[in-house]
Amino acid sequence: MPGEFALIDRIRARVRSRADVLLGIGDDAAVLRVPAGHDLVVTSDTLVSGVHFPAETSPADIGWKALAVNLSDLAAMAATPAWCTLAITLPDADGDWVDAFLDGFLDLAQQHDVCLVGGDTTRGPLSITVTAHGIVPEGLALRRDGAHAGDEVWVTGSIGDAAGALAQWRARGPSSAKLRYRLDRPTPRVAAGLALRGIATAGIDLSDGLAADLGHVLAASGLGARIDLGRLPTSRTLADHFDEAQRWPLQLSGGDDYELCFTAPASAAFGIEKALASCGVTGTVIGQLVTEPGLHCTTPEGEDYVPAAAGFEHFQGVH
Repeated sequence: MPGEFALIDRIRARVRSRADVLLGIGDDAAVLRVPAGHDLVVTSDTLVSGVHFPAETSPADIGWKALAVNLSDLAAMAATPAWCTLAITLPDADGDWVDAFLDGFLDLAQQHDVCLVGGDTTRGPLSITVTAHGIVPEGLALRRDGAHAGDEVWVTGSIGDAAGALAQWRARGPSSAKLRYRLDRPTPRVAAGLALRGIATAGIDLSDGLAADLGHVLAASGLGARIDLGRLPTSRTLADHFDEAQRWPLQLSGGDDYELCFTAPASAAFGIEKALASCGVTGTVIGQLVTEPGLHCTTPEGEDYVPAAAGFEHFQGVH
């Protein structure tokens, strides 16, 4: 069984570099060059076995997701991904497990030209922490506090699939491979985030559920929102496995979608549709921002609907 430094060498041997990486894996710290006229955007997420993914999840899927959730944060800020670090805690120095983990991690990294430039390896219960770095032209990062009353609320793709997969896993009954794929291999909407730069007024990625994450935008912008549940974008697979009343809690509070939720004036709708179409992503208007605080949901029949839970929150439960 390899030791810590052998694992580090194993990882370093598979990493591709970039011209702006002046010093990568192997020293006390990395040295990176940020282009002139750009701001640095930094995000970090930790994934813990049994909390963020079922313990039996394949290492390749864990590797993919560990990076994907961070790239999703960069996408929400309209930043171009550039570099990342990886801190991995393993029960044992299992070289085969690390190789499989890297298959997923580096596959996604290559797709987005992200260079792994450092990190750490330790022994303990399985957990992975990734810190991702992106760049954005000065002053153009998409933030949570830029929304305005009257803006429309948009969501990319479809929501609720990952939560549906988790519900099926918990029930230990029939399950959908398509839904499980959305849970294990979320697609970070990097191209969509870049396309929305300068058009959207505020944005966030959907990691903890629409109600909770949109709530962060509302709090930061000092606004409320009215959401039409009948307009929530729903995949055919989710509709095949869950009826409408079952879907709403999954879509509002389930989390793990890693789609983008953003706001923009109604006058920008055509430009948004063109921008998203250029990167092969769909977008749906699900509501509007209002001055009255809070999130107000209505059913297709016009009745008020209150989510049973706002969304996932650490120290108050587990996925």
